[in-house]
Amino acid sequence: MKSATGFSGSGSRDWFIQRVSAVVLAVYTVVVFGWVLLNGGFNFEQWYGFMMTLPMKILSLLAVLSLVAHAWIGMWQVFTDYVTTRQMGPSASGLRLVLTSAVIIAVFAYAIWAIQIFWAN
Repeated sequence: MKSATGFSGSGSRDWFIQRVSAVVLAVYTVVVFGWVLLNGGFNFEQWYGFMMTLPMKILSLLAVLSLVAHAWIGMWQVFTDYVTTRQMGPSASGLRLVLTSAVIIAVFAYAIWAIQIFWAN
């Protein structure tokens, strides 16, 4: 039976997606901090030039999508583990639905916003 709210419908696939997304985010962080350390005293034009190169646009898009997947899986796990009827009473299901919906809306909006920033130029 597939979960209606899980990312992939499988715990092991969700685990794998979360680990791969963490690696993508770590690589992105190293690349950006590496560039900042190697280009101290940079200005907006240099930063813009670096971030708008095709490799950085692609890496940034991968990082945004990884962040969305990572955040969704993590928050879904927190909600299913801690927002339970046993711990919060009969209102837990409704609260979990509201929290899950809020996360879906937020990560979707952030993903669209980030894609617009990097690819609308």
